[in-house]
Amino acid sequence: MGKMVHDTWNEMNGGINIERLARVDSDFSPFLHHAGIPSVDLYYGKEFPGYHTALDSYDWMAKHGDPLFLRHLAITEIWGLLALRLADDPVLPFDYEAYASQLQEHTNTFAVMLNNRQAVNLMNGFINNLSGAAMEVLKEAKQLDLYDEHSMMRRRLLNDRLLLTERSFLQADGLRGRGWFKHLLYSPPEDYDSKLSFFPGIADAISRLGNLSAEERQVAVQHEVWKVSRAIQRAAGVLRGEFSQQNAPSNFSFSVAP
Repeated sequence: MGKMVHDTWNEMNGGINIERLARVDSDFSPFLHHAGIPSVDLYYGKEFPGYHTALDSYDWMAKHGDPLFLRHLAITEIWGLLALRLADDPVLPFDYEAYASQLQEHTNTFAVMLNNRQAVNLMNGFINNLSGAAMEVLKEAKQLDLYDEHSMMRRRLLNDRLLLTERSFLQADGLRGRGWFKHLLYSPPEDYDSKLSFFPGIADAISRLGNLSAEERQVAVQHEVWKVSRAIQRAAGVLRGEFSQQNAPSNFSFSVAP
């Protein structure tokens, strides 16, 4: 009997680890890093030596890579299920509580690297606020009455907030010296040898610290920390609908496509 994808995933990686898209090696980059559109990258297994070479062919795959194409079938089924969920779920299945938890892990890593408790405390406060907003949204989604006469509008507004939260992590003028990359959490760092695969502005500031005094270093990093913290706070506000309430319609007498 064959194994479940979940079991294979768990065995290969020593646990279930969903990575954020901080790489720039695929088509998701302009959507996420530049436009702030929630994106996903799914693939089965790891890259093989012949990837993107003349050996990367149907014949090689049929004979060596995946002879019965069972892995292709498995990942295609997962893609299909994901598409159905995104298309048919009344509320988009976006989990910003998990997002906040991962940001907390990043902050802990950042704290160990720089030994900067003040910066970490600042960021932790905003991450906790985002986590609180995420829990409020989950509660709101569960309490949403799909059969209420105004449910379509309420559902649309909730889904808009879930979609727009990712864009809150963008900086309009982009990262310093790399204006095309606007995502303050998961754009790739300038130095690909950086120990930080997140918070690219902070990673870039650290890589440029060479000739600065200790005080100048602290100021440079603190400035980037504040940018990230402000973006996280902005995301929490969007998730709560604080930026849309003033523009909300006073009645629901017109219809909106779901």
